[in-house]
Amino acid sequence: MTAIKLPAWLRIMMVSGALLLATGTGLSAYFWYTRPVTLTVAVGSFDGEADKVLSAISSRLTATSAPVRLRVVSESSALEAANAFSSGKVDLAVVRGDVGDLSRAQAVLVLTHAVALIAAPPGSPLSDVASLKGRRVGVVGGEINRAVVNALRQQYDLDRANVKFKDVSLPEARQVVDSRSVDALLLVTPLTQKYLSLARSLFPQTPKSKPVLIPIESADAIVESHRAYQSFDVPKGTLRGSPAVPDDDLTTLRVSFYLVAQKKLNADTIADLTRSLLAARRDLIGELPILAQVTAPDTDPDAFLPVHAGAAEYFNGTQESFLDEWSNAIYLTPMILGGLASIIAAAWRFIGLRTSKPDESALDALFALARRVRKAQHEDELSNIEGRIDDILTDQQFKIASGDEDATDMATLNVAANRVESLIHARRATLKPS
Repeated sequence: MTAIKLPAWLRIMMVSGALLLATGTGLSAYFWYTRPVTLTVAVGSFDGEADKVLSAISSRLTATSAPVRLRVVSESSALEAANAFSSGKVDLAVVRGDVGDLSRAQAVLVLTHAVALIAAPPGSPLSDVASLKGRRVGVVGGEINRAVVNALRQQYDLDRANVKFKDVSLPEARQVVDSRSVDALLLVTPLTQKYLSLARSLFPQTPKSKPVLIPIESADAIVESHRAYQSFDVPKGTLRGSPAVPDDDLTTLRVSFYLVAQKKLNADTIADLTRSLLAARRDLIGELPILAQVTAPDTDPDAFLPVHAGAAEYFNGTQESFLDEWSNAIYLTPMILGGLASIIAAAWRFIGLRTSKPDESALDALFALARRVRKAQHEDELSNIEGRIDDILTDQQFKIASGDEDATDMATLNVAANRVESLIHARRATLKPS
């Protein structure tokens, strides 16, 4: 049984198909590896400023074809953003360190800081927290600042001092001050020009009068038991330059706003996100000055919020490159493919040897016919040999026409065939009766 010889055009098509398949697979793998990852981020603030900042960053990431993109989910407050994060509804969130359940949160960046300011109207006799005894304090923002109020109550025993805290919204804060419904306001705000102007607008503005800022002298003690806070000194003249408010550095509490990520998120994804966010910060800082406060989170193991592994890789410079990450696969894949190719080739040869005999060359076949001619005893045998010569020549002509590289040159075959035919003619003469 002879092995099947594939036509040249079919072999070319098979090789071309294999190359197209390999190319398509390679391109698919490339596009899969470089496809952007989109993460959801929850953000909320009373004035929409946080939404504005994150939306600008999201647009910048898209414009620069960053490997990680953001889809902003707007919430009504930082507390609602923290709740969306803790419930697993989003991948990321902008949270305040003292608000909500952050047990599953891992820090990516510190976005900004906010300081606690206890401010009283101009001319107020209040000078320290102890002087608040029996007074009423309006808490701007209400529930969002509940943790600050509780920390002050605990440290200064304000319940025994009969200090009353009243939740007030930002729009009604100036009204309660003017109507003397409260003796002081507690607000937690970033120290940027926008929010400092907002704080100044809560009190009467005259050239000679100035609001009174009350220090939190026990800030260090509060920090010991409430790790979300840091002790911070507000620089002289921060609220107003002349006359200076405060008139000296003022000790108070500071709390950070974090961009946090779910622990389960891939470290490389978060490392790429961190790099892209800092690049976007450089591009947007001119139009969004608050981005100047963006810093790296605390990478110490005992930090208040543990840093995400991906962010730690970026800030510590330990992020693996593509070659580092895939070096083993790149090294082993050719070896594995080579081994498989050898096995397949061996199996192919094994199957070919067992299922069919290799093609006998045309010259060998003609030489074999010459030996049969010499041994022929009847005319019929010689006629069969002549038919076999015709078959061999016809088969070789077909191979040549189909481009078979194994085909024998026809000139050589004709010489051998003529020799066999001469032998047939001579043998016929011998077999004829005399």
